[in-house]
Amino acid sequence: MDIANIQGYAYVFAMGFLIVVLYAYIYHLYTKRKNSDGTDYEEYSNMALHDDLSDTPVADRFDAKKK
Repeated sequence: MDIANIQGYAYVFAMGFLIVVLYAYIYHLYTKRKNSDGTDYEEYSNMALHDDLSDTPVADRFDAKKK
């Protein structure tokens, strides 16, 4: 068995491992979002896009203090 075969097997193993980790992370994100306390973090990601003074706030300041 030469080094090219070992590299090929290592590549296939690494790609398979990374694909499993990726799908496990995606599953984790969806289950945490389903079981969350109601905080939608996608709204907070829009803050970078909607940052003018005339834009509406993402969350009310009073609600943020209660949590």
